[in-house]
Amino acid sequence: MHVPPDAPLVAAQQVGRSLLGNLGRVVLGKEQSLAMVIAGLLAGGHVLVEDSPGVGKTVLAKALARSIGGTAGRVQGTADLLPTDLTGVTVFDQRSGEWRFRPGPLFANVVVVDEINRATPRAQSALLEAMAEGQVTVDGTPQPLPAPFFVVATQNPYGDVGTFPLVQGQLDRFAVAVSLGLPGREAERALLRGDGGTDELARLGAVVTTGELAAAIDAVQREVHVAPGVLEYVLDLVDAVRHESGGGPSVSPRAALTLLRVAKAAAVLRGRDHVAPDDVRLVATAVLPHRLLGVSSATQSVERVLAGLPVPSP
Repeated sequence: MHVPPDAPLVAAQQVGRSLLGNLGRVVLGKEQSLAMVIAGLLAGGHVLVEDSPGVGKTVLAKALARSIGGTAGRVQGTADLLPTDLTGVTVFDQRSGEWRFRPGPLFANVVVVDEINRATPRAQSALLEAMAEGQVTVDGTPQPLPAPFFVVATQNPYGDVGTFPLVQGQLDRFAVAVSLGLPGREAERALLRGDGGTDELARLGAVVTTGELAAAIDAVQREVHVAPGVLEYVLDLVDAVRHESGGGPSVSPRAALTLLRVAKAAAVLRGRDHVAPDDVRLVATAVLPHRLLGVSSATQSVERVLAGLPVPSP
């Protein structure tokens, strides 16, 4: 069943495809990873890009921020980063004789946090409040963040010098985690010729507004149908992954809800108004593994579960 031409989901699909096309101009040969990023965004979630230095993590994050016609902020993770470097500070204005709040880089629609795991847990805690509640607290006063609000963070591999592991609660706030990997030979050849990469990033402009993106997110969550059999499949998958993880840090109910939301977004990107089991299977390895702290080969664990779990009929 296809989306009717006048439905809000058509506009949502156009938003997703516009973003996907814009990112594809910069990050070459990684269509599947980029689609997962867009699905996470259309699900209303934050995005984590994990990989070794030099494969395009920061370029991808910046390209996404530039593709959305709102405000953008950037934070560079460092060991001396303070919470107030993210949230902003309250300062005394001598001319007015009043205390005034000066917002930090978190007060933007899209915030790029580069090398998030180089920041200390203390600095990461300020980011956790922003991602979880859409606000920050400065000097005991809550300060609401703009809406929509998205974090696109990059992370170096665990164990690299100068990194601090992200806590379970923060990892659970990222809707999807993707890894770019090395480009294929043709894509790398294009980079050497000057196509894509930072050169193309400098020319990149916005292709959607924040209002269009907010409407697309609302349409994805409200208009996409989920059959009872598919809902049971999501629950079976989550239970099986929990069993596979051996009782350690595992998949929360929030993660199960996120899995369904991202599957809805994937369905819209594929031109449908309902979630199929294939949509759930497609996004599972982007939504679940980063939540399985302490589980060796988490992605392979999720793939084993997917391979052994009966798929319901469409």
